[in-house]
Amino acid sequence: MAFSLAQKLGAEALGTALLLAVVVGSGIMGEALAGGNTAIALLGNTVATGAGLYVLILIFGPVSGAHFNPAVTLAFLIRGDIGLPLTALYIVVQIAGGLTGVVLAHAMFDLELMQASTKARAGAGQAIGEAVATFGLVLTILGALRFRPESVAAAVGLFITAGYWFTSSTSFANPAVTIARVFTDTFAGVRAADAPVFLLAQISAAALAVGVAIWLFAPRDGDRPSRYSGPHDAGAETEI
Repeated sequence: MAFSLAQKLGAEALGTALLLAVVVGSGIMGEALAGGNTAIALLGNTVATGAGLYVLILIFGPVSGAHFNPAVTLAFLIRGDIGLPLTALYIVVQIAGGLTGVVLAHAMFDLELMQASTKARAGAGQAIGEAVATFGLVLTILGALRFRPESVAAAVGLFITAGYWFTSSTSFANPAVTIARVFTDTFAGVRAADAPVFLLAQISAAALAVGVAIWLFAPRDGDRPSRYSGPHDAGAETEI
């Protein structure tokens, strides 16, 4: 089933907005209910994000591919699954959607709508954590698409759930999420000064993951690899 460009962009914008509303809103709620216990706050943030991602990919995947993430979109560009014009449009609406989601989360909790984060996430360990998180996320998507495309939503939700706990950065793994979280001075925030290192680590790791996936998941003789624009075939032939 083919979807129009407007439908694809709408799905990417709305999906990313809802993702950020989940990430930031659950962080606010978790911190409020945790009584100062950061582990409990992070657990609430983790469960909500993993569950939210599963649902969002499930419902928007058939429309746009459910990228919600410039690093994922760039990975599909490198693979040749989508063109540069559509890539650029996806990234623009993902960033705009992310910022909208942060504003929505703040509005739900009666907070100032736009804030400047003061939460430090600096250091080499944080950068390595983001590189590992993004590499693992992109490899998860490409591996699931290669062998179990119907399981991408679950695989992504589970990987991000794990990533919140095994990476030093709590697994942003998404440039649009990183940019949006600069504008929330809540549990999920990140200082503007720390964001560029996160972005560089994410983009570099996504490109590396594509290269590894091309080699690691190469088809056997007589087999043909699947080509998808995202978690489900979203009509990649409809290009601009």
